[in-house]
Order: sequence, then C-alpha cells, then structure tokens
Amino acid sequence: MLVSILIFDVALVAWSLHLMQQAFNRQEFSLMLAGTLVASSAAGLLVVYFLMNNCIGYFTQTSNIYYQ
Repeated sequence: MLVSILIFDVALVAWSLHLMQQAFNRQEFSLMLAGTLVASSAAGLLVVYFLMNNCIGYFTQTSNIYYQ
C-alpha cells in the first residue's frame, strides 16, 4: 500500500511540473495556481507516507515483542 502511495505522489509531482510548464508557456495565472495546489497536495501526501511508514514500523515492532 505504501508503494502505491509513493507512485501516486510521483505522478502528482510530474503533473504539477507539467501544469507549471504550461502556465509559463501560456502566461496563465490559473495554471500556475493549479500547479502549486497539486504540488502542495503531493507534499502533504509525502508527509502522510512517512508518518504511516513510521507508524506501521512501530506497530510491527510492538506486536513482535508481545508474541515472543
């Protein structure tokens, strides 16, 4: 599941860069705003990815302690 989140995050970053390139070529503010919003959602998703990775690692470690 975490790998799929990471792949989705990379796709969001690529889409954000594409939107910002189009905004620069067309001189449109709305595309630049959309690219910024997509980039910020990708950053938020990356924060959630690292939090879930640490949380799953913690739960896995504590469950091994209880079963030994």
